[in-house]
Amino acid sequence: MTGRVIAVVGPSGVGKDSVMEGLHAALPNAHLVRRVITRDKDAGGEDFDAVSEAEFEELVRNGAFAIHWHAHGLSYGIPTMVKYQLGQGKDCLINFSRNMLRPAESIFPNLIVLNVTAAPETIAKRLVARNRETEAEIAKRLAQADKALPTGLDVRHLPNDGPLAETVARGIALLRPDRVPRRADVAATGQSPTKSETVS
Repeated sequence: MTGRVIAVVGPSGVGKDSVMEGLHAALPNAHLVRRVITRDKDAGGEDFDAVSEAEFEELVRNGAFAIHWHAHGLSYGIPTMVKYQLGQGKDCLINFSRNMLRPAESIFPNLIVLNVTAAPETIAKRLVARNRETEAEIAKRLAQADKALPTGLDVRHLPNDGPLAETVARGIALLRPDRVPRRADVAATGQSPTKSETVS
C-alpha cells in the first residue's frame, strides 16, 4: 500500500510547523519530512537541513530531490527518501509551497493538500513574534496570504486561529475520518485537552 503525501500549505505565519508536529505526534504512521533549505541553521522555525546555495545546486545536479523550488529568496528541496517512505505505506507530512502543488500532483499520485488558514491579524501577530522578517517583508507576506490554490486537487481546509490542540484534532478528523482523536493523542501536542477531542 502506497502512502499519501500530505502537502501542508498556507501563508507564512499561519502555524504550519506547529500543526505538522502535532499531527505527527498524534498519527504514528505519519512521517514528518525534513526539508533542505538555503537558510542559516540558526534561523529557528522548523527542523531542517541547512545548506549553501552552491551545495543546494550540487544536490539538484545529483538528483537528491524528489521536488525543489525557490521562494522568498531561499531554495527548498524535498529529499528523494520521501519516495521510500511512501513505498513503505507511510503518509508523509511536507511543508509545501502553494506554487508547487501542480507539479507535485504529477510526482506524487496520492496527494492531499492540507490548507492551513488563519485570520490576517493572527498571521501578522505570529510573524512579528518570530522576529525573522522586516516590516516590509511581513506586509508582502500578508498580501500573499489569500493566494488561490490550483483547482482539481484534494484540498482539505484547516483553520488555525484557536488553541493548537483543537486544530490538531480537526486535522486528524480531516486526514483520518476513521480515527477519533483520543485524550492521549491531543495531550501529545503539549496542549491541554479540550472538548474538541471528539470530532464529528
